[in-house]
Amino acid sequence: MTSQTISPPKPDILVVDDTPENLRLLVKILRENAYKVRPVPNGNLALSAIAASPPDLILLDIMMPGINGYELCERLKRDPKTQSIPIVFITAMNEVFDKVKGFHLGAVDYITKPFEINEVLVRVKTHLENNLLQTQLQEKNKELEFTLEQLKLTQSQLIQSEKMAALGQLIAGVAHEINTPLGAIRASVDNLTDFFNRTLEELPDFFETITEDQKKFFYQLSDRIDQSNEHISSREKRKYRRELVRQLEANEVEQADAIADTLVDIGIYDQINDIIPKLAKPENGKVLNMAYQISSIQKSVKTVSTATSQAAKVVFALKCYARHDLQNNKELTKITSGLETVLTLYQNKFKKGVDVLRNYQDTPSIWCYPDELNQVWTNLIYNALQAMNYEGTLKIDVFLKGEHIHVKITDTGSGISPEVQPRIFDAFFTTKSPGEGSGLGLDIVKKIIDKHQGKIQVNSVPGNTEFIISLPLLNQKVDSYA
Repeated sequence: MTSQTISPPKPDILVVDDTPENLRLLVKILRENAYKVRPVPNGNLALSAIAASPPDLILLDIMMPGINGYELCERLKRDPKTQSIPIVFITAMNEVFDKVKGFHLGAVDYITKPFEINEVLVRVKTHLENNLLQTQLQEKNKELEFTLEQLKLTQSQLIQSEKMAALGQLIAGVAHEINTPLGAIRASVDNLTDFFNRTLEELPDFFETITEDQKKFFYQLSDRIDQSNEHISSREKRKYRRELVRQLEANEVEQADAIADTLVDIGIYDQINDIIPKLAKPENGKVLNMAYQISSIQKSVKTVSTATSQAAKVVFALKCYARHDLQNNKELTKITSGLETVLTLYQNKFKKGVDVLRNYQDTPSIWCYPDELNQVWTNLIYNALQAMNYEGTLKIDVFLKGEHIHVKITDTGSGISPEVQPRIFDAFFTTKSPGEGSGLGLDIVKKIIDKHQGKIQVNSVPGNTEFIISLPLLNQKVDSYA
C-alpha cells in the first residue's frame, strides 16, 4: 500500500477592504502563493466571518464606512478568543495614518497602497511565521506547566511515600511504647481491684480495733507516704534498705529486714528516729501493713496517671506525624514541636543505648509546612541512629542566628567519608546495602529545605557528624513551591 504525505493546512488570511479593486488584487496575490484567502468588504461582515472561523492573519483596511479599521482592531483585541490573531493595517500613502495609534491598539504591522507584491508577501509570511512560533511557544509553555504540576505531584507523592516508609519503621517501637503503659495500667487496675475487693472491707474493723496511739501512728505513716513522690532506682533502694536495717537492729527492733523492706516500699527512707519506738512494738505490725496497702493504692493511681499521660503523648505524636495536609498549606509552627514529635516516636530506639541531649533556645514560630519538616527530622534522626548503631549521643541544637532559625543534629557515629559527602543529597544515591534504603531520603530532605527557602549543610568526621539546617523567619504566609 502506498502511503500518502498529508500536507499541512494552508494559512487562512482574512482580507477586509471596502474597495473591490484592492480586494481582488490582494486575493490574487495571496492565492497565487498558496494561501487560503477570504475577502470581506466591511467591518460587520468581518466580525461574523471571524466569529465563524478565526483566521491566521487579518489584512485590515483603516478607512471603511460603519466600523472602521481602528474600531474593528480594538474590538478584536478586547476579546480573548481573537486577541492573539495578528492584524496588519492597509492604508493609502496619501491617507493620514496614525502609526502610534495602530500599534497601540494591537496591530503588528501596516502595508501601504498601492501594493508592492513582494512587500505584501514578505510581511504576510513574516507575521504568519511569527504567529505560528508564538502559538507553538504557548503550547510548549502549557506542556511545561503541566510537566511542572506533575513534578510537584510526584515530589509530594515521594515525600509521602518516604514518610509512610519511615512510619512503618516506627510502628514496632510505637507499639512497644503503647504496650508498656498499658501493661502498667493493667497491673495497677488489678491492684486497685484487689484493694477494693479485700482491704476496703477490712478498713472499718481495722479502725475499730486499733488504739488512739495506733491511729496516730497510722496517720503519721500516711503523711510520710504522701511525701514519697520521687522515683528511686533499685540501687538506691538497696542502699536505703541497708541503712534502715542497721538503724532498726541497733534499736533491737525484731524482723528488721521485713520492716525495712516495707518502709522502702512505702517511701520512708530516712529520718525514722521518731517512729522507731513504735516500730519496735509487735502490735503495730498491722498498722504498718495497712499503711503499706494504702501506699500501694496511691502508687497504682500515680502509675495509671503517668502511664495514660505517656500513652497519650505517644498517640498524639503519632497522630501529628501521620496526618497529611492535602491542601499543602503553610502553618505557623514551633520548630521544636516537630522535633519533639519525632523524638517521642523514636523513644524505644533510644533505650538501647542512645543519650539524647536537647539544647533548645526560645525561638519564634515560623510559617512552614510542618508535615514536610517532620519528614526532614525523621530522616536525619533515623540516619543518625543507624550511623551510631543505636549506641552513642544524639544532640539537637535549636537556636536563632540573624533572620534564621538553625537546627543542628549531631551524632557520634562512624561519620561520612569526604569522597561521599558531595553526593549524599543526590537522588537514588545510598551507601546502604541493597533493600535497606531507596537513596531518596536526603534528596527529599534537600528539596523540602529548598522549598522553605532554607539551606542544609553537613560536616562530618569519624565520631562527629552534624547536619545544620537554616530556615528563614518569613513573616508572610506563602503557599507555593520555591
